[in-house]
Amino acid sequence: MSVEMLILVLLVMTALGFDFTNGFHDTGNAMATSIATGALKPKVAVGLSAVLNLVGAFLSVEVAATITKDVLKIQQTSGSSTGELIPGLDPTKALLIIFAGLVGGILWNLFTWLFGLPSSSSHALFGGLIGAGLAALGTSGVNWSGITAKILIPALLAPVIACIVAACGTWLVYKITDVLESHQKDDGFRYGQIATASLVSLAHGTGDAQKTMGVIALALIATGHLNAESVSHGLPFWVVFTCAGAIALGTYLGGWRIIRTLGKGLVEISPPQGMAAEASSAAIILTSSAAGMPLSTTHVATGSILDTGVGRKGAEVRWSVAGRMAVAWVTTLPAAAIVGAVCFGLAHLFGNLGGAIVIFTLLVILSGYMYWRAQQNKIDHSNVNADWDAERGLIPADETPAAPKAQRERAEA
Repeated sequence: MSVEMLILVLLVMTALGFDFTNGFHDTGNAMATSIATGALKPKVAVGLSAVLNLVGAFLSVEVAATITKDVLKIQQTSGSSTGELIPGLDPTKALLIIFAGLVGGILWNLFTWLFGLPSSSSHALFGGLIGAGLAALGTSGVNWSGITAKILIPALLAPVIACIVAACGTWLVYKITDVLESHQKDDGFRYGQIATASLVSLAHGTGDAQKTMGVIALALIATGHLNAESVSHGLPFWVVFTCAGAIALGTYLGGWRIIRTLGKGLVEISPPQGMAAEASSAAIILTSSAAGMPLSTTHVATGSILDTGVGRKGAEVRWSVAGRMAVAWVTTLPAAAIVGAVCFGLAHLFGNLGGAIVIFTLLVILSGYMYWRAQQNKIDHSNVNADWDAERGLIPADETPAAPKAQRERAEA
């Protein structure tokens, strides 16, 4: 097997790893409110979301086509050399750029997951790719017009639109149902939440699984295994199937830390609020996917949840938590870009296959460390709905954040 093929295999494995982190990082976008209100039991919620993410991944390739052409410039798009790699770029170097970008995206996803911050997996991926592209090719290697039109402008508009729609929807829901008893409203809207949460999961699979498909397609284009013009008409079945499976598996395992922040940390949410948030998110995400815009489902879902608190009279919004999330949003793209650039620098320093192995090893070590840190104060289906403590934040009120679980059990005994 050639060096190029070995790097391609490592890259595909890493891309599926990113897809997996995308799944558990974004589960809360669809299911946090349903879990928080009791509309669905935690394990049932993530199982349902996983199945619908799997189905959604097969519904469209518009976003995947966008990823292959609107983030990095790796191919000539006009003239007699259309389809060839741009000057100064060979297949191995192109693979290392994409590889380094994926590592940047995964590490930022895991870092924000550790702190329970619902940052954008999409922007982590784009940031990693942009940083690696800048490090390798300079500004000419990045499609600035595509990034502005398809990523930056939607990133600014999406949470604002979601906030407005969710706030108006919540106000309208409470106005219409004002004559009903509280328990009647809650019981009825819990059933509605199951439907709207399912729709968000389907929309998430339709949008986010395609981003990884697009990255794998980009690598296949760079190595001559795929024609760029054919992407808009469909992708190889194995690409769609493996990406759908990876995001579904990640979703099923549940990003409990982020589910807790969205479900309990922002607003003490009620079933009518939950249904309004989910319905708003689903409508916006599905519309953007159909238009080929790789919108951040996290920005949409978080904006919707936040403003259901604004739309409900007397609801408490924890603005300090919202502020920390806003900081994560703003820093995601540049932070992932820095990591992507550093990873490409390391890969280039050690050269070709050696460089790919070095950054893959770095990814495994840092990922393992962050997972270990998370286990010291574990959040799972058993404590995801525990009361939110303003001082401890992510850690449930009945837990001691300073001591690992085994140590706490010994102290209690």
